[in-house]
Amino acid sequence: MATTTIRVDDELKARIAAAAERAGKTAHAFIVDAVAQTVVQDEADAELDRIAEERWAKLLTTGETVPWDDVRAWIEARSRGERRRRPPARKAGR
Repeated sequence: MATTTIRVDDELKARIAAAAERAGKTAHAFIVDAVAQTVVQDEADAELDRIAEERWAKLLTTGETVPWDDVRAWIEARSRGERRRRPPARKAGR
């Protein structure tokens, strides 16, 4: 296991200690968890960006999309427990 040193000002150090105590953790465990959580969030954001770029490229290639009104109606129906087919994609602007 590697060691990394971080420098924080006294005010932040005190806030970390207080937050760690509230969480029932050591300051070290609190910081490690915070870093891990930030990395997980960054990875999720990067994956979302990748998916969005992939879908945007597909839209530009095919010109097909699903109109928001159709998607919204489908989502609302599903939230009420209704089983509906997903709305079909069609050329943008139609």
